[in-house]
Amino acid sequence: MTRISAFCAAAFLWAGAAIASEDIADKYPQSVLYNKPVEVIPNVWTSIGATAPPTYENSGHNNNLSFIITGEGVVVVNSGASYQIAQALHGEIRARTGQPVMLVIAENGQGHAMLGNNYWIEQGVPILAHVDAAAEFEKDSGQAFASLQNYAREKSEGTTPMQPTQIFEDRVEMTMGEFRIEVLYLGPAHSPGDTQVWLPEQSLVIAGDIAFQERMPPIFEGTCTSCWIETWEDAFEPLGATYVIPGHGHPTNMAQVRRYTHDYLVWLRARIAEHIDEGGDLSTAYYVDQSPYTHLDTFEELATRNAGVVFAEMEWE
Repeated sequence: MTRISAFCAAAFLWAGAAIASEDIADKYPQSVLYNKPVEVIPNVWTSIGATAPPTYENSGHNNNLSFIITGEGVVVVNSGASYQIAQALHGEIRARTGQPVMLVIAENGQGHAMLGNNYWIEQGVPILAHVDAAAEFEKDSGQAFASLQNYAREKSEGTTPMQPTQIFEDRVEMTMGEFRIEVLYLGPAHSPGDTQVWLPEQSLVIAGDIAFQERMPPIFEGTCTSCWIETWEDAFEPLGATYVIPGHGHPTNMAQVRRYTHDYLVWLRARIAEHIDEGGDLSTAYYVDQSPYTHLDTFEELATRNAGVVFAEMEWE
């Protein structure tokens, strides 16, 4: 079986037999990690977080924590939502390789990407983030930490919000062992400083929150959805990735994340445009029919809010 067909078979099993759900209990109860890491392609691993919002039960591990075993060291993507999650991830890395962790890359400035920073800094590992993500974390880390303490309780112990130690603006390229690694800022998308980690020789992108598939994309106040679509069309999809590790949910391919991210954004903007053309206001925009997407996790938490945010964005376009 070829690597691509093997991957497709695995993706089918992931999609059909283990669809992520808010009703699925913690899959790795002996760890604060929600899932034990899986190897996506040789030497690229990810620990898949819950697609539900952060809770005590999932310990706040509701995003993907990935790592690349390069042959000369390990590169980690996302520090984790707490000190304890970062520590648990490091334990999983050590169980698979004796190579040291050389770098942690934050996919954005949200708590689940950076609240574990202090664990890695304690180990002497640098944390790299886009300048806008670093600014976002500096602004919001107090609130993110308070939220962590509220839902995670004793699982938040050890966490102290700390800023990344290195920042970049456009891209960082490095060669480490068997991997050429490109850390990219492709343009505005889901949140400030959204970052992608591109492995061109393996045709794999660790996409972060530019790309969703199993859960509904959250659209924040201030998110420019037209910019997100433009970044996708002009820079993200032209990477031509064969394999995609999204910010949340199982590894997949470009067609699947396009379907549930780019196509959802285009579709929702079209529905809101129709609503505005018909004289609708904000109070009724929340109830624009989004039934084609009811099967996505977090639909109930996000659909109405997404509609309201997009209405506010489009009302004066």
